[in-house]
Amino acid sequence: MRERTSIEDAMSGVLKIESELKDNLELIELGEMEDDKDVVAEAEKAIGGLKAEAARRQLEALISGEADAFDTFLEVHSGAGGTESQDWAEMLLRMYTRWAERRGYKIEVVDHQNGEQAGIKSATLQIKGHNAYGWLKTEAGVHRLVRISPFDSNARRQTSFASIVIYPVIDDSIKIEINESDVRVDTMRSGGAGGQHVNKTESAVRLVHNPTGVMVVSQGDRSQHKNRATAWDMLRAKLYERELKIREEAAAADQAAKTDIGWGHQIRSYVLQPYQLVKDLRTGHQSTSPQDVLDGDLDGFMEATLAQRAYGGAPDSVEDVD
Repeated sequence: MRERTSIEDAMSGVLKIESELKDNLELIELGEMEDDKDVVAEAEKAIGGLKAEAARRQLEALISGEADAFDTFLEVHSGAGGTESQDWAEMLLRMYTRWAERRGYKIEVVDHQNGEQAGIKSATLQIKGHNAYGWLKTEAGVHRLVRISPFDSNARRQTSFASIVIYPVIDDSIKIEINESDVRVDTMRSGGAGGQHVNKTESAVRLVHNPTGVMVVSQGDRSQHKNRATAWDMLRAKLYERELKIREEAAAADQAAKTDIGWGHQIRSYVLQPYQLVKDLRTGHQSTSPQDVLDGDLDGFMEATLAQRAYGGAPDSVEDVD
């Protein structure tokens, strides 16, 4: 049903563009015959809008992988550097939350580990919406921040790192066999902000797949039973994503980007001082408005990465993709 909906949406979109293009070309022809410049100008403006819509549809056609239409899990992990990196990890968590909200996606917190003084050590979100994995898979890797530290009394410039891990939420149509004897199950108390909301029972669940070392944690619910079910779903999804990457040509590069959360492995730099710039190191796409990016304006970066993967280049804009 998901695949059928996607195909129907794509087909109806193309047919609508064709129909509106034909109508506006006829309007231009009539306007020129009657020397009505207003009609011609209005039709040309409409065609410009159709061009942008066609470019958007073309990019969406690139999101056609086996799991691209699925919901997704998004993990944020702070790098070395204590409070600085943990604060940066929380900024990234907010950035992706804002991006998902802009698209009308639903967001659930699966895991959240607070930092010692500020920020987060790690967090996991489940983001629900059409093509959520297809868009967000372009964001996996290490993200680097350069800024004047708000935690340094001497106001020195600091560099911080955090990593993003993306894997799809798989449905019943995809079978992943896991030998339960290969999985270590740990239960623990859920973390939280403290006070009356601290969970005093061991409701959090951690699963470790011994053959691969893949680990997941679920503590978003007060019920251990529900957290256990969610953790098993996460483990199956993560193992599936691991197999997808093995089959993809880009597997080696993607995995290399995740080996260390530090220098030499970042996919994007966010510079707040001494100048303002966000630059993707894979495509060259950049923005001189970091605040907009940190507020969730990520589509340009995602589109550039999708286009590069499909065409091997880094076009300056969507319109450069022929």
